[in-house]
This record gives sequence, structure tokens and C-alpha cells, in this order.
Amino acid sequence: MRQATIYSIAKKLGVSASTVSRAFSRPDLVKASVREQVFVTAEELGYVPNRAARGLATGRTGVFGLLVPDITNPFFPPLVRAVQLAADQRDTEILLIDTGGSVTAEEDFIRRIRPQVDGLIIAAPRLASSRLKTMVRGIPTVVVNRVVRGLTHVVYDTSQALGEAADHLHNLGHRRFALLRGPAEAWAASHRSQAIRSWSENHSDVHLIEMGPFEARFEVGKDAVGDIVESKATAIFAFDDLMAAGVIAGLSRLGESVPEERSIVGCDDVLLARTMTPSLATVTAPFDELGQEAVKLLIEVITDASPRNVRLAGRLALRGTVGPVAEHSA
Repeated sequence: MRQATIYSIAKKLGVSASTVSRAFSRPDLVKASVREQVFVTAEELGYVPNRAARGLATGRTGVFGLLVPDITNPFFPPLVRAVQLAADQRDTEILLIDTGGSVTAEEDFIRRIRPQVDGLIIAAPRLASSRLKTMVRGIPTVVVNRVVRGLTHVVYDTSQALGEAADHLHNLGHRRFALLRGPAEAWAASHRSQAIRSWSENHSDVHLIEMGPFEARFEVGKDAVGDIVESKATAIFAFDDLMAAGVIAGLSRLGESVPEERSIVGCDDVLLARTMTPSLATVTAPFDELGQEAVKLLIEVITDASPRNVRLAGRLALRGTVGPVAEHSA
């Protein structure tokens, strides 16, 4: 039996060979019904796309590099999955790199993998903006959850949702708020802190106690509990869900219950937030949209299609860790 080719698929379907080729190399340019027919016929005929041959013809590898700072942080697995699914829809593979939160490693990996990929998606990079732009010069790049002037980015904006959470806590009688800030170099940490800070400045009866910056870790939340109790804050905003979970564990160790004695709000709505008891009030990150937009934007950068910057909105999820201020604290 002769080996199936794009020409044999095209002949059977009555379409051009270039249409079949685009169905595999640029599926976004082919009508969905035609694309599906191509894939079904290719499977029937036993056709397997040759990525290496395609790379020689197009000058592309069919691989995107995805760099994350810490794959053990619960924020990143759902983002990685969303990017992977979006890339798979475009017949593109993902080369995943965990930089371990190291600026040096981030720089080294960018240098090492750039010849092997068509472009880079860098989630929450730690490099200084000027250095990051120098390192990615000449290779299509999209940044996720950080704004770097001059680079295409997609971020999710927590400002409105955090303001809604603060309003809800204020309506429940809370007047002393603790803010546990995230990593000093993280755009998301700065953005979230500023949202809470701006809200408090518009409420003269509110006292905001800022703590940190801290690394986004469970143990950090536990260790901050002593300062939280000393501050007499009854409402707590943690940089992310992992830190919030640590705070709840630390308070439990001291015999305090949530939300009876203190209320806590996290950020991101990772799996932990929905499975812990009580379930965590938080801001839901649109992971699927972040992944889809990151891949879509990278393709735009690669094809010089006037890439946009995208800002998605987080959504407030009120759950079991917020309640009225305790009478003895009022």
C-alpha cells in the first residue's frame, strides 16, 4: 500500500493540497467543517504529518516554549493545561520549563531554548523589564500576568473583584484590614496591593495594615499569623490562595476559627480554594481564557498580525471564609 500524502487526502476530498496542508499547519485558517473532514480522512488513510519536513519547508519547529516560575504553585498547573489545550488545537507542541523562581535560571533557559521553538510564552517572569526585553529580542514572545511595556501580554485584572470583596467585608462590619502582599518583583502582587490600597483610601473609617512583601507560600501565611493577631485586623486579604490557606492553618493552631473570628479572602481560585474547609472566598482566575489568549497572541506575533494586549477580568467567589465581624472585635 502506498503511503498516504496530503495529495491523496486532497484527491479523496476534492480540495486542494494547500488546504490539507493548512489544516495541519494553520488550522485556524481552515473552515472547521473542512478541517474535520481532513483529519478524519487522514486517519482513515493512515496519514501522519511529518513535523520535521514541515519545519524544513516553513522554517518553523511547531513548538512553543512555556516558562513558569514554580510549577508547584497551584496557580500554574491549570494555566499550563490551558496553554497546552490551546496549542494542541493548532497542532503545536509545548516545551514546558520550570525556572524555579530564579532570575538566573529564567535568563539561562530563554537563551538555551530559543533556537528550538517558534516563540515563547513566559508566565509571571521574574527578570527586570529591561533585561527581559533584551533576552527575548528577535524571538516572538507573549508575557502572561505581567505588563512589560513593549512586549505583548495577557493579564487578568483582579481590581474590581477585590473591591467588591472589600465592600462586602465592610458591609459585614469589618474596619481593620490586613493585606499580605506578594513577591516584590511580581506584577500581580503590586497590582493586587494597589487595588486594596486604593479602596481603603476611599473609606475613611477603614484602617489598612500592610505586611510583606512575601513569597507566595503556605508557610509564609502560617508565619504571618502572629503579626495579624497583633494588628487586631478582623479581615485579611492574602496575595493568593496558598498564602490564605497558610493563614487559616496558623489561626487554627492558635485556636481561632474562620470566619467566626476573622474573615479571609484569597486570590486565583485554585483547586485548593474549592476543596478546603471552609471553602475559600477568592477571586477566580479565567485560566482557560488566559491559555487561549496567550497562544492566540503568540501566533499573531509570529505572523506579524498586529498583536493586541489583552486584559481579562477576575470574578469574585464569596464562600465560607467571610462572615460578620465578631462582636468582641467591633
